[in-house]
Amino acid sequence: MKQTHQLREQLVWLIETGHAHIRFEDAIADLPSEFRGQSPTHVDHSPWQLLEHLRLCQWDILEFSRNANHISPDFPDGYWPNADGPPTESAWEESIAAFLADRQGMVDLVRDPATDLFRPIPHGDGQTILREALLVADHNAYHIGQLIIVRKALGCWE
Repeated sequence: MKQTHQLREQLVWLIETGHAHIRFEDAIADLPSEFRGQSPTHVDHSPWQLLEHLRLCQWDILEFSRNANHISPDFPDGYWPNADGPPTESAWEESIAAFLADRQGMVDLVRDPATDLFRPIPHGDGQTILREALLVADHNAYHIGQLIIVRKALGCWE
């Protein structure tokens, strides 16, 4: 029981803070609006596209983890926005808020003592909540790192 609690807390720490990786909140902070839809030369994605990809993937993983009726978007197009930049000024903040809410949803699922981290998800094909939580942490760390590289290349990271 104690080991499971420790595992839950380590997973939460990994999801929220990234251990050796930069936190989402720090990577996204103070990004000037004029850079949100820009892609540096030889880079495939803008900050907006990376933010939306992070949000969409995390949402999909969370919903798959807790909702047997969830239908994932088409891969890969359903996981990336069509536009380079946010469609409205408020879309940026709305996307950040949704990402944080879904991240909290995964944290809540992991922390819930009723969640069996090791039991295969009934509507999956062998996935467990442990695997899905690690997937969220790993995927987020990768693309948050990309966001920092894009910001550096755009000249809006110190």
